[in-house]
Amino acid sequence: MKAKLLERRNPFDKSFTSVIHSFPYFLDIWHYHPEMELVYISKSSGTRFIGDSIQPFSPGELVLIGEDLPHLWQNDQAYFEKGSELKAEAITIHFKKEFAGKEFLEIPEMKEIAELFQRAGQGIVFSPEVAESARELMLGIHRESGFIRLKLFLELLQMLVEESEYSLLSTKGFINPGENLGDTRIDRVYSYTFNNFRKNITLEEVADISNLNPTAFCRFFKKATKKNYSKFLNEIRIGYACKLLLEQKLNISEVGYESGFNNLSNFNRQFRNILGLSPSAYLQKHQKHN
Repeated sequence: MKAKLLERRNPFDKSFTSVIHSFPYFLDIWHYHPEMELVYISKSSGTRFIGDSIQPFSPGELVLIGEDLPHLWQNDQAYFEKGSELKAEAITIHFKKEFAGKEFLEIPEMKEIAELFQRAGQGIVFSPEVAESARELMLGIHRESGFIRLKLFLELLQMLVEESEYSLLSTKGFINPGENLGDTRIDRVYSYTFNNFRKNITLEEVADISNLNPTAFCRFFKKATKKNYSKFLNEIRIGYACKLLLEQKLNISEVGYESGFNNLSNFNRQFRNILGLSPSAYLQKHQKHN
């Protein structure tokens, strides 16, 4: 399965769309679209995939996603269980960079917003404080129409421009599977990895789904993503491990095995290599922060 291109059409009388979602769970499809996306999570928790970033998500999160950047909000398993009364709710705005005209971003007054859009190519998650302020503006945008709606949207963009507390999500080396020189093999590798990272994945397996031998696959993947496959796989596993650690339902050893590592020492080593601290230190740091 490759990253799905989702087509979105704005109503004839609107330059961008605003939607309030309320579902049993979010759309469980690895996808991308030419529109940028600003999403505020009102209710729901799970794992967020944006480019090659994998992190836990929870209510109160605000994320800006650039055009054609693949993403997926994957709810926790509890959302899919029979009889579940859990809800996945979000406020979402989809818009194209040229929503106000192709030359709009070229005027001097729009320089900072153009830079914001450029950063969004990696995905941006904002601080809880700006997320709450953005929620109010997004609700206003959803209610209003005409010039007032556009005015509020520009105010929202300006607020995001002025925010210094944010984190970029995907790495600069990530190549959008939707535009990887027409080669769909990287799509299959990403999808297979997202669906199977908790079990043992051999180089022969991913090489086979790419119709390459292991040596050729290693060259192909490194050229496409600027990193080797084992590093990519470990980053996915450690991202998932962070989510499990923050849930505090499993001990550190159990988290390691649940994330796809076959022994605790390897889990600790890879965790430290990627995040610069041990699993226990990561958990302590998070608890202290909260």
